Amino acid sequence: MTQTAVVMGATSGMGLRVARLLLERGWTVGAAGRRLGELQQLQKQYPDRVKIQVVDVTSAEAPQHLQELIDQLGGMDLYFHSSGYGSQNCDLREEVELKTLETNGTGFVRMVGAAFRYFRDKRNGVGHIAAISSVAGTKGLGAAPAYSATKRMQNTYLQCLAQQARFSKLGIRFTDIRPGFVATDFLRGDKYPLLMSPDFVAEKIVNAVLAKKRKVVIDWRYRIVVWFWRLIPDCIWERLPIR
Repeated sequence: MTQTAVVMGATSGMGLRVARLLLERGWTVGAAGRRLGELQQLQKQYPDRVKIQVVDVTSAEAPQHLQELIDQLGGMDLYFHSSGYGSQNCDLREEVELKTLETNGTGFVRMVGAAFRYFRDKRNGVGHIAAISSVAGTKGLGAAPAYSATKRMQNTYLQCLAQQARFSKLGIRFTDIRPGFVATDFLRGDKYPLLMSPDFVAEKIVNAVLAKKRKVVIDWRYRIVVWFWRLIPDCIWERLPIR
């Protein structure tokens, strides 16, 4: 039986690449995002195995639209969350901070929570939720306050749901994917260190999801970086000019 996945944020970047890789591996995909044109282009390439739905995670109607997409698929085995927003914001512009919070905070909780309830209530407590967070959640990064804080929140929220699933004796699995800097349009520039190829990262992500890993840091260089970051006391960290 063909497995089904909803990919939230499938119009560009890592979400689109993950959707394509799942399709190449035989999955049926429900592609969701804000831009209808991009969704339709993907559907034209795989007309028999792609269903589409316009979803804005910042909208209160988003869970209803998610359910409509699941109904088109005839069920959902995997919910993959790739919708996000962020920017360096050393000027602490309010509009950037609030948009980041709305998308990565409220939108994330809205959609991951909806997926959890679907698996709990309609799939006998069985399913898989995977989400792209970031290594930025490891420590507070002064250059991107809301982004860093919301990524830490995402890590914690997935951990909370994993614990809730366990004590409720549910079979819902979770994968927290923490990449470093990826050379997508999202970064809009080449001033970031240790940039990784999007195709390389997408392959790592899909392999981790299919293996049902609980957490994965991409790649080995960032695993080393994160290990060192965690060793730095806050009193020293807060004096470092990290950008």
